Amino acid sequence: MTITPFAIDPEALKQTLVSTLGDLAKSIDLKLGEVTVVVAAQDYLAAAKLLHEAPGCRFEQLLDLCGLDYSEYGDGGWDGLRYCVSSHLLSISLNQRVRLKVFAPDDDLPVVDSLTGVWSSANWFEREAFDLFGIVFEGHDDLRRILTDYGFIGHPFRKDFPVCGHVEMRYDPERKRVIYQPVTIEPREITPRIIREDNYGGLH
Repeated sequence: MTITPFAIDPEALKQTLVSTLGDLAKSIDLKLGEVTVVVAAQDYLAAAKLLHEAPGCRFEQLLDLCGLDYSEYGDGGWDGLRYCVSSHLLSISLNQRVRLKVFAPDDDLPVVDSLTGVWSSANWFEREAFDLFGIVFEGHDDLRRILTDYGFIGHPFRKDFPVCGHVEMRYDPERKRVIYQPVTIEPREITPRIIREDNYGGLH
């Protein structure tokens, strides 16, 4: 494997991606020195395979994959699909990076293809996005919760998930198992100090 000593020019990478992906890409943007590719859900897997295998791309590693909920993006001004999956890819051989984004076409049941067949590292990342956002990855061999409890209801990173619950869980040493019980901590509101006395904290 030949290692390129310096990162490729981002504009040159953008043009390579334009010619490689063609109509598979809905948009390819260059901002702050980073290239972002957005594809439609039906083209997601095909685009990923090209990014992995095409000579000018050769993104051998998937560094990160996460879910996003755009429902409150721009203070509620977002007018588009709600759930997005964003992946960060690295080419070691060509010393370049790209961000790949796809929006699930159905807000009620967000489904996109799994990338585990292209990059095995997508496995736990996709399980996390499924657990926290409820995004289903079609083709994933073991899609189950990874951070919350098996009986957990809901997806905590969704913007409409309640910030205060009514049930808490703990391990009961006598029963030797996890039990659920009503929340024992009273909710409270903390108001920050906004009025200061003269010379408060030595300020003049």
